[in-house]
Amino acid sequence: MTNPTAAMLVIGDEILSGRTRDSNMHFLAGELTRHGIDLAEVRVVSDDRAAIIAAVNALRSAYGQVFTSGGIGPTHDDITAEAVAAAFDTPISQRADAMALLAAHYERSGMPFNEARQRMARIPDGATLIDNPISTAPGFTIGNVHVMAGVPNIFQAMVASVLPTLTGGAPLLSQSLRVDRGEGEVAAPFGALAAEYPDLSMGSYPFVVNGAYGTNLVIRGTDAAQIDAAMMRLAAMFT
Repeated sequence: MTNPTAAMLVIGDEILSGRTRDSNMHFLAGELTRHGIDLAEVRVVSDDRAAIIAAVNALRSAYGQVFTSGGIGPTHDDITAEAVAAAFDTPISQRADAMALLAAHYERSGMPFNEARQRMARIPDGATLIDNPISTAPGFTIGNVHVMAGVPNIFQAMVASVLPTLTGGAPLLSQSLRVDRGEGEVAAPFGALAAEYPDLSMGSYPFVVNGAYGTNLVIRGTDAAQIDAAMMRLAAMFT
C-alpha cells in the first residue's frame, strides 16, 4: 500500500529574488515524512495572481494534499487568499469568526485593528480556519489545500495544527553508509543492489573532503527489516 502524497507551493517574490531563504520546505518535508505522507513536488511562484491560481489547480489535482506558504498577511502584495479562492471559483470575504479572533487579539495587544489588519480575515467561502497560536491571524483549508503563513515559526505552528487531521501512511525510514570512493566506482554495484530491492529507494550523494572524493549511500523505505537486509549487503560490498 502506497503512502498518501503531498505537494508544497511556496509563494513570494522575496524567495525568488534571493532576499529570503526558504526554510519551510525543509520543515514540512521532515514532518510529512514522519507522518507517512510523501512530499512529491515543491513549486515556487511569484506574487502573481495567475501564477498562483495555475499552480494551485495543477497541484491539487495531482496530489492528495497541498500546502502553501506565504502571501496571507496585511499588505497589498499578500494576494494568496484571493488567488486560492479564485482557483476554487468561490467568493472570499472578511469572515466573522476570523474577524472576531483578530479583533480580540489586537484589543489584548493594545494595537488598532485597522483596515490593513482586517485584510487577514479574508477567508474563501467553505474554508475552515487553521489555528495560529503565534500571531492569531488564521490560515485556512479549502478542499485539499492548506493555506499557511510564510513566517517560519507561524508556518510550523500551522503545520502542527493540520497534520493530526490528515491520514498518513507508514513513516519513511532511512539508513546511510559513507564510503571513501567516488560515485563512478560505486555506481555499478549500488545500481545492481537497487534492482534487487525495488520496494526501496536508494540514492548516492557525493562529497569532497580535503581533495578526496567520497559518497554517502542512502537507503530509504517503510520496511525496517528490508532496509536492514539491504544495508548488510551494501556494507559487505564496500568494507
